Amino acid sequence: MTRYTHSGICDKVKHSYMKKVFLILSAVLALGITACNKYLDQVPDDILTIDDIFKSKTNTDNFLANIYFSLPNELQQRFTGNQNSGAWYAASDESKYTWSFNYTNNMNTGAWASTDGEVETYWTNYYKAIRNASYFVQNIDNANSVEVNDGFKKQYKAEARALRAMFYFFMVKIYGPVILLGEAPIDINTPADQLQFKRSHIDTCINYIVSELDKAAADLDASVPGGTEFGRITSGVAKAYKVEALLLAASPLWNGNADYANFKNPDGTPLVSTTYDAAKWTKAAAAAKEFLDTYVPSQYSLYTASGPDAFTAAYNACSQVTTTEWNQEWIYARSNSGSYMRYDRTPFHAGFPAEQHGAGANGATQAMVDAYFMANGLPISDAGSGYVASGFSNFKAPFDNAARNTYNQWVNREPRFYVGITYNNSYWLYQTGSNPIITNMEFKGNSGRSQSTSDVSPTGYIVRKDVMPNDNGRGALMLRLANIFLDYAEALNESSPANADILKYVNLIRQRAGIPQYGSGEGMIPAPASQDAMREAIRAERRVELAFESVRYFDTRRWKIAKTTNNGPIYGMNMNGDGTAFYQKTQIENRIFTDKDYLFPIPNKQILINPNLAQNPGWK
Repeated sequence: MTRYTHSGICDKVKHSYMKKVFLILSAVLALGITACNKYLDQVPDDILTIDDIFKSKTNTDNFLANIYFSLPNELQQRFTGNQNSGAWYAASDESKYTWSFNYTNNMNTGAWASTDGEVETYWTNYYKAIRNASYFVQNIDNANSVEVNDGFKKQYKAEARALRAMFYFFMVKIYGPVILLGEAPIDINTPADQLQFKRSHIDTCINYIVSELDKAAADLDASVPGGTEFGRITSGVAKAYKVEALLLAASPLWNGNADYANFKNPDGTPLVSTTYDAAKWTKAAAAAKEFLDTYVPSQYSLYTASGPDAFTAAYNACSQVTTTEWNQEWIYARSNSGSYMRYDRTPFHAGFPAEQHGAGANGATQAMVDAYFMANGLPISDAGSGYVASGFSNFKAPFDNAARNTYNQWVNREPRFYVGITYNNSYWLYQTGSNPIITNMEFKGNSGRSQSTSDVSPTGYIVRKDVMPNDNGRGALMLRLANIFLDYAEALNESSPANADILKYVNLIRQRAGIPQYGSGEGMIPAPASQDAMREAIRAERRVELAFESVRYFDTRRWKIAKTTNNGPIYGMNMNGDGTAFYQKTQIENRIFTDKDYLFPIPNKQILINPNLAQNPGWK
């Protein structure tokens, strides 16, 4: 099929569609607001009416681009309620933001509510996108056949169908069971009393998402588009999100969770089954195997890189996999995304050129620092790991040009540690001029609290991963092959714990990371001896491999461990100290996580206008 070319899906809609095309959902908004047709009564000359959308290929392309534009932008990580994305890593045990305006600070201290605008952002934006996608699916076949041929119609409909399913999936991850609207878009003149829908059972939601992704995949190409086509949905994208949806459904939060026994609609119909179903893990494993058998290595493969030695090559691979855009490991990303990431993750660096001067306000936690393995592949808690908790050594990091005096906790760690964490007295990624930029977060250091009251790390560490020289128009990675490898291993361990593929796919991740694999051969680490031990090994691997990629937040919730991981004291270094005083483990904050925090609340505004809409457990 011949694909059309445009100047990037999200970029085009930002500069064209949002300026000229009327959004057909602007009246309905979020399922409960009385429709209004005043925009259709008086249409300005530069606004397209609904009847104009499918009259030309340009208008059709723009309308589809608008649906793509609603995809979450995980690089817009400040989570202030003004973006349709979230700083999921700062609302997990991975990191913390200094700035008080960052909503994750409210979430981490229990100071959030169903009346907050940040809570409503996703609900409103995703239902707008779902409504527009449904309208597109229903009407694309009537597009001008002279300009939009049958091949385009088939492809475009499948893309919109997949996008709609993905928006539902994103909502289910955040809110739990949602309202399924069906195929026909809601008429914008529908009275409010006819918009009072009930939430669907979680299994109904997942089954619908999976079915729609399968339908879309059947009509999509497998090849990854290139050039200006980056960001389009392919069959591989649809099948990968099918894996993600089934894995969520099989996980403890939704599979036999007795805590949700009273999670029901107002009419008493249950929204969750409290009976554990082992077959859900089998389905997730089968979907992952289908993806791997179909698309690996023909479409996707683990990213690798070279270096002067194996350790540096592994470091390069683990660093570049997120910064080399649209490489062979990327399954899906939001194209042409604006970003704050470089500023938020670049230290203050007082006295150095402006291009190396950032805020450094996204601080990694001590718990995340401790989660990385040692270079010998063992966790720091293992007696044989060689971990030293105090003192200093002369150590050369893989990103450095010389050995430096380094706190022993950060010496001889695995390559992914040096990818993920900026620590005190470390060489900065990007150098300008003849003077080396060495990040110092001690109180009087170039990135310490004496330099700024706000643009400073809250923990004495700064997230380093995915920092690029320039954030303009870059792709926002959403899903890569390593996710699917680890999804498959997890689902297999729960459904077929003796399956050899479990170790195979975990070891492929460890091999690329440059650390010893699990097994019985020379240079290997003994494999976990039980299903429980393997479960913990897989979770530990996910935590490190997918760190700061908006995964950990959802993992700790679907596993039902967030009351442990995101509850209680959070530690870092002593930001008020200089010299050796800086290296004292210091409590940064005390986090509060209760059972209600496993899900976002349904926006209070929606509860007020729809008596059939059940609130999530524990929320008001």
